[in-house]
Amino acid sequence: MRSYHVNSGAGISGLSIKDHPDPQPGPGQVLVAVRAASLSHRELMILRGDYVLPVKPDVVPISDGAGEVVSVGSGVHTAKIGDRVAATLFPSWQDGPFGLQHLPQLGGSLDGMLTELALLDESALVPIPAHLSYEEAATLPCAAVTAWNALTGDDSGPLSGQTVVTQGTGGVSLFTLQFAKALGARVIATTSSPAKAERLSELGADEIVDYRTTPDWPARVRELTSGQGAERVIDVTGDLGQSLRAVAIAGHVASVGFVSGNPPLLDPRAIFNSGAVVRGIAVGSRAQFLAMNQLIEAHRLRPVIDRVFPFDQAPDAYRHYASGEAFGKVVITV
Repeated sequence: MRSYHVNSGAGISGLSIKDHPDPQPGPGQVLVAVRAASLSHRELMILRGDYVLPVKPDVVPISDGAGEVVSVGSGVHTAKIGDRVAATLFPSWQDGPFGLQHLPQLGGSLDGMLTELALLDESALVPIPAHLSYEEAATLPCAAVTAWNALTGDDSGPLSGQTVVTQGTGGVSLFTLQFAKALGARVIATTSSPAKAERLSELGADEIVDYRTTPDWPARVRELTSGQGAERVIDVTGDLGQSLRAVAIAGHVASVGFVSGNPPLLDPRAIFNSGAVVRGIAVGSRAQFLAMNQLIEAHRLRPVIDRVFPFDQAPDAYRHYASGEAFGKVVITV
């Protein structure tokens, strides 16, 4: 079999293909023929060398992938040959709160999914929704589960009738838009261009704020909510001060990341004055993945895919994703 390998900080030029003997599953393990993998922002962080979690030397990259079970080890009861599956990013995180014991993650401290064959623990696998292709299912483990956790992981009640703010057109934001609409929420989406605004409308966004022409987008969110603010803001930029200006009293800000680079410092008074909860999101558990898939199946949702690259052109897929021009997920077929 062939696998891509890279070292933390090596950049896209550091990706290399190596040949390996086909692995054999041991007790409790499953061998998956990977059919597709997809890129997320964490993959760029690993190549830049600034990912916050450990990355082992010469790792097989990419946390997100889907494929077909081709062999099972002894003691495996929930997976069988021919099953269509995806793997959780944190294989040991089954349910409940995240903890240090769950830090091992695919494509970081554990080998990931940019490979022809992946050896995975049975407990890490999730059946993929029947109506999705492998390419579509490969987009779910990081961005989609993160969006689901951001919307539902605080147990604060149903989203129906609430207003949710999404930022930009990255994977987490697009999944948030789709899930929030399926759960009965109103969505205000921020973006940077009329072309992206049109596509966000097609996906169901109720209101769109162009932050280039309207830099004070939190004020616009308040105008659109009769001065109350949004019950939920899904912050992917790291500018929490702005998100706290847009959120309603006793609302929730889900801090997903800081794709904009070095975010501004947050004045603690902004949290106090907002009366809101700020919650950091670390993807999600296997139980959350399963619950998310139920919604995807019930509403026949389909991930937004920007472009698909063949396995031998994986570096080109990284370059396209890094350009920032993609609307939706960038996928590599295996």
